[in-house]
Order: sequence, then C-alpha cells, then structure tokens
Amino acid sequence: MRLLSGSARLAGVIGWPVAHSRSPRLHGTWLNRYGIDGAYLPLPVAPEHFADTVRALRHAGFAGANVTIPHKEAAFAVCDRLEPSATRAGAVNTLMFDEHGITGANTDGYGFVANLRAHGVDPASGPALILGAGGAARAIAAALQDAGAAVTICNRSPERAAALTAHLPPARVLPWDQRNAALADHALLVNTTSLGMTLHPPLDMNLDAAPATLAVADIVYAPLTTPLLAAASARHLRAVEGLGMLLHQAVPGFAAWFGVTPVVDEELYRIVAA
Repeated sequence: MRLLSGSARLAGVIGWPVAHSRSPRLHGTWLNRYGIDGAYLPLPVAPEHFADTVRALRHAGFAGANVTIPHKEAAFAVCDRLEPSATRAGAVNTLMFDEHGITGANTDGYGFVANLRAHGVDPASGPALILGAGGAARAIAAALQDAGAAVTICNRSPERAAALTAHLPPARVLPWDQRNAALADHALLVNTTSLGMTLHPPLDMNLDAAPATLAVADIVYAPLTTPLLAAASARHLRAVEGLGMLLHQAVPGFAAWFGVTPVVDEELYRIVAA
C-alpha cells in the first residue's frame, strides 16, 4: 500500500458536481504506477466559492488542479498568467500553482488531437465539421486549426457558432439543418455536444452522405460507444471514442504537478473505463 509522507504532492479536480469524474481514478493509477508520493482528490466546489477555493488550495500547498463543469470560464478569470492554449480556447481546465501565482492552461485540444492520432487519424487530413459551440468546441477547433485543418462550426444556436468563429478565423459557420449533407465535404466529424451521453437524447445525425474516408469522433465517454459512434462503425467508418481524449488531456497536468510524464496505454484505458 502506498503511504503519503508529509511532503506529498497534492492535486485534484474541481467541479460542481464532481462525483462522476473519472480523473481521480486516472491520476491515482499513474501515481501508483510511478510510485509517486502524492494524491489527487475530487473537490466539489460550488460556483460562488470557486475563486476563493482556488486561491486557498494554492496557499495550502497544492501543486495545481484540473477544472471541470461549470468552472472553466471562472478558472480563466482567476489566473495570474495564461498559456497560449488557454487564451485560444477562452477557458482553463488545468491550473498550476507556484510562488508566483496561478497559471492556467487548456489541454482539451491537445488531448483531442492526441487521441485522434492514437486512433490513426491525421488531424490535418482534411476539413473538420464540429458540432457544438461550447468551451470544448472552441478548444478542439483551435487545436485542429493549429494542426493544419480547416474548421466549420455547426450549432443549434447560430449566434453561439458565430461568436465562436469570430475568435478563430477563418473558421466558418454552417447552419444546423445542413449538417448531414455537409459531411460529403469533410474528412472529420466531431461531436462536442452532450447529445448521446447517458441520460441525454441521442444526436440526430444521418451519415448517409459520409464519404468512406470520414473519421467520426465523439468527446462523450459515457457510454463509451455512443449512438453516433455505433452508426459510424456500422458504416465501417473510423470511430474515435471520447475516453481517450480524457486520458491524453491529463498528461500535461500530471507532468507539471508530479514531475513525471505519464504514458497512456491499454492498461490505463481498461482501468479508467471499468
């Protein structure tokens, strides 16, 4: 059994709620694997207490924290410094504390692109059609642009899509009712909405116009195989599940907090998916 010392490194995930998060299992697996004197904790924090809690964690000696729903924009505001990934995404999911203050990064885009590559998908293979216009969509769109892909945003609210593309030129907006036909002109389809998640309605998406080379990615990981991914697999399209994004986005934060760059492998996938 791994025992903590008085100098253990501490990090965690801040959310409201946070009990559903698989991040403690993920980081706990790495801490055990590498024999690190440290712990990673679930931290349920209501929005009205978020900023005070983040500052208190830094003063309490935490190395940093992940941030999940609904705090990613509040995390952006509380930082003393922002990495380019956070500035591009307009949100923060990874906080790092030191004697100089609070640094914020966004690793969602990094995790998404790393997961694509792990599934044999080149993010620059062609245009990407992104469904949704929230924080995850912005981070993923920025990462795909940085990798060399043209990006189209398609959202049920065209105003939100337009607001997102205004920050990421030359991304363009596609009306929601044109999403099915537009597949013919894209190499990658990405669902960043909650549609298809457990206890949510399925995504209404028809893949009839999809070329045989289309890759389909869903950032939802509960269930692991969403209705969208099942439909893609039935058409023999390359399907990219969302759990891998969670695993890969965790790598930079773990390295910053605990001093070891961890490996994402099949054993980790099985443990976190269980």
